[in-house]
Amino acid sequence: MKSNTQNAKIEAITEKTLVLGIDVGSEMHYARAFDYRGIEYSKKPFKFSNTEAGFVTFKEWILDLKERHEKDKVIPGMEPTGHYWFNLGKFLQDNEMKPVLVNPHHVKKSKELDDNNPTKNDRKDPKVIAGLVREGRYMIPYLPDGVYADLRTASNIRFQLQAELTRIQN
Repeated sequence: MKSNTQNAKIEAITEKTLVLGIDVGSEMHYARAFDYRGIEYSKKPFKFSNTEAGFVTFKEWILDLKERHEKDKVIPGMEPTGHYWFNLGKFLQDNEMKPVLVNPHHVKKSKELDDNNPTKNDRKDPKVIAGLVREGRYMIPYLPDGVYADLRTASNIRFQLQAELTRIQN
C-alpha cells in the first residue's frame, strides 16, 4: 500500500479480498468473514483458541473460505485487546497475511448502528470490526521480525531491569 490514507485503504479492498473481523480474547477468539461489500460468508462466528493449534484451525478455515469464494487476498482486522492479539498477529504475519487493527473506541461507538443495542457479544463484535476494516478505518501495526524483534525484546528487558535496579536502590 503506497499511502496510509483512508481512500488508499478502501482501494486496497477489492472484489478478490476476504475481509475478516476477529474479536480477540484471552483464551478464545471469534472471527467472521465478509466480502468487500459486506456480504457475510460465515453464517456464525468461527471460534478458535489462543494457541498454536487454534491458529492452525483458523488458517485452515481461512484457506477454505478463500478457495470456495475465489479470493486471493485476506485482510484480518482485530481490536487490540491488551497483549492478547500479539501471538495471533505474529501468526498471521508469518502466514503471509497483513493483520490490521481497529480502534476499540470506534468499535464501541459503531455497535449501535446495526441494532440500537450497545451490548458486547461474540457474534456482534467481529462483524463491527470487519465493517470498520471495509471502511478503511484501521491502522497497520508494526510487528518487528527477525533481528528487529530481538532488539525490541532486549530493549524491553533492559528497561525493566533499569526500573528494578532503581527500585532496589531507593
